[in-house]
Amino acid sequence: MKRTFKEINFVKDKSQQFQFDIVTYEDLLKKKPQDHNQFEFHKISFYAILLFSQKSGQYNLNFQDYDIKKGTLFTLRKDNVHKFYKNKAKGILLVFTEDFILNQTNEIKASQTFLLFNEMLTSPKLQLNDTEYNDIITLINLIKEEYYGAVDDHSLSIVRSYLHVIITKLLRIKSQDNIVFDYHKYLSMFLQFQAKVEKDCFLHKKVSYYANVLGVTPKTLNNVTLSIINKTVKSLINEIVIIQSKRLIINSTSSLTEIAYKVGFDDPTNFFKYFKKYTGVTPKQFRSANRINYKSN
Repeated sequence: MKRTFKEINFVKDKSQQFQFDIVTYEDLLKKKPQDHNQFEFHKISFYAILLFSQKSGQYNLNFQDYDIKKGTLFTLRKDNVHKFYKNKAKGILLVFTEDFILNQTNEIKASQTFLLFNEMLTSPKLQLNDTEYNDIITLINLIKEEYYGAVDDHSLSIVRSYLHVIITKLLRIKSQDNIVFDYHKYLSMFLQFQAKVEKDCFLHKKVSYYANVLGVTPKTLNNVTLSIINKTVKSLINEIVIIQSKRLIINSTSSLTEIAYKVGFDDPTNFFKYFKKYTGVTPKQFRSANRINYKSN
């Protein structure tokens, strides 16, 4: 199996140890990275907030195309897979590491912060109204002023503080229609379950396995997922299996039959039917529609 999309690590242009960076969307499209193509799928190893300010177009996150316009904002967590399209849209990308958030932040605040970037809990896309957009842009401009202007011993803390305010405002906006951000009593168990499925979904697809690992009954685990995201345990397992399967299909030169076995199906035909049931297309059609120019190592 050959690796086809690149994992992009955090690299900053500034010499200071900020673990944070800003880049305009326009500059991002103009870049010519030596290690990857921004117009093909690649995985990120950091967190990011992407806000569009002008024009329209599309952006692909985790193999889903999203329409963009002024005020469209995306929250990206590490290990997300995305790609950009060539368009005339304008915007700003805030990039930062997990440590940048954790540093000088208490555990409860940090945990709440990372909820914002969990696309299983809430959509990664947020459409800001004019007031919300102006609030966020004002804060971004304050970050830019500090980041590119007066760089001293206080700059790092000031930038981090402004970023925390942005994240808190976004949490407020999303919490208006999402009870998860109010410290739901089942949230901790849900996050444990999600992490376990993302790790083991190719090996274990039965509800009973995960319930046993968490020390609860299948009924209790089902109540957890229903109360948090209004989905059954089985539907969430299937959703994660499909996401991971899409990554494998695109990120591999292996045959689709080999991939079916890798995903955990004894009969490749059953995998092909399973994939089409939840995506509407066959694995072959999905690979063809998202073909990458394979490069030899």
